[in-house]
Amino acid sequence: MIKLIVGLGNPGQQYEKTRHNAGFLFLDSLASERSGAWSNKPAFQGLMAECTIAREKILLLKPQAFMNRSGQSVGKVARYYKITPEEILVVHDELDFDAGVVRLKKDGGHAGHNGLRDIIAHLSAKDFYRLRIGIGRPPAKVVVADYVLSAPSKSDSQLMHSAIEHGKGFIDQIISGDIAAVMNTMNS
Repeated sequence: MIKLIVGLGNPGQQYEKTRHNAGFLFLDSLASERSGAWSNKPAFQGLMAECTIAREKILLLKPQAFMNRSGQSVGKVARYYKITPEEILVVHDELDFDAGVVRLKKDGGHAGHNGLRDIIAHLSAKDFYRLRIGIGRPPAKVVVADYVLSAPSKSDSQLMHSAIEHGKGFIDQIISGDIAAVMNTMNS
């Protein structure tokens, strides 16, 4: 069962609406719907909220170090609350999916995503769940870093928000542990 949902993004107003902040956008929307109040937790280098999902108390975490150092925050929270990697769901942007696509998976590498790379390093494990929100690939000759740190077009933004809503629609099932059914439905 999932006990911690981590949304990946970069802190700071200049990054709020960028593609790379898809995980933060997901958690902000989820916390708002589930009456989760964010509080700053300097000891964990993050913003945390607690909400009830599927009749369980679930921790939400938005690391406040930059993306490539997200693992420090995740590792500290996991150790303090004695949460195993298999009990963690990480929500992040995914270049390999078009905007509007959302997929759930367990395990795997980082595929060049620096936030995932750092989480894997700090957990010494890669067998956590990932909810991947598609942002699409940059056009030719556009540097990936510039692309992910920029705001999406209006149509891509709408597609990303649709993917976030679609993913949130499965969150109770994911928390309840019905993950195989969610993967079959969401990923087909």
